[in-house]
Amino acid sequence: MLEGALHPPIVARCPGPAAKWGHPGRRPAAATVGSVIDLHVHSNVSDGSDSPEALVDLAVKAGLSAFALTDHDRQDGVAAARRRALEAEVELVAGAEISCNHKGTMHMLVYFLEPGEGPLQDELVRLQLARETRNERLVARLAELGLPVSMDELLAESGGTGAGRPHMAAILVRKGYATSIQDAFDRILAKGAPAYMEKERLDPLPAISLALQSGALPVLAHPLSLKLSPAEMESTVVELADAGLIGLEAIYGRYNQEERAGLAVLAARTGLAITGGSDHHGTYKPDLSVGTGRGDLHVPDGALAALRDRLPG
Repeated sequence: MLEGALHPPIVARCPGPAAKWGHPGRRPAAATVGSVIDLHVHSNVSDGSDSPEALVDLAVKAGLSAFALTDHDRQDGVAAARRRALEAEVELVAGAEISCNHKGTMHMLVYFLEPGEGPLQDELVRLQLARETRNERLVARLAELGLPVSMDELLAESGGTGAGRPHMAAILVRKGYATSIQDAFDRILAKGAPAYMEKERLDPLPAISLALQSGALPVLAHPLSLKLSPAEMESTVVELADAGLIGLEAIYGRYNQEERAGLAVLAARTGLAITGGSDHHGTYKPDLSVGTGRGDLHVPDGALAALRDRLPG
């Protein structure tokens, strides 16, 4: 548990007039008092089971005023989600989630990253190609283990884009090689398991720099995944903040109230915005729902306002 975890949670507050909306999708939604948002959602473009359009419908059902589409290393789903979001009058924040090199698990959420050309967008294209190569190696390794899965099966499961380990896990379950997605990861696909394949990651400081160069805002996702002591956590967050990190995902779907409170204190102490999200992946993470996480998630719309206030210009 982080130092300060017994303090009451700090809630991001709306700082007042928002910054200019320089890109599509930055218009404010018609938020109401007490409205909630979700800044961490995945579609079937990467490793979720729901289409980008279906995510908008789930956001509406959850009563959200806004949500961020943060697929891993790609933004193919943003256009479709934005079209549906405009019809539904829900704000769609374009984003991505990037894996970074670290002894633990470090993911960087990047917000207000518009699809197209740019330093980070170009790097995402390269990472997508590296992911495809990794998938080919994974298929070959599974065949060696006597667990044959074809690339065609993997692409069919993923819908043709963003295939990854959750899709492979679902296939392994369907073919009787594993009893559940978690079992498939634990015994076959996770780090240290027989079929684990390392993927290419960015170093965290260059990832932050690329995001900022692209006019986007980098936020450290689910910080407890770093598996650091309180002192190590603080020094790491300070280093990232000094490099330009904007926020900390304190209100995370799988964290309890104590953990969220401790991270909120850390964010306040290091001058970072407090963000939050469910990390919804549909059937691949069935315990996490859009907007509500495990049922107790409540990310105030002021968290998005606080982020927007830090946009350049």
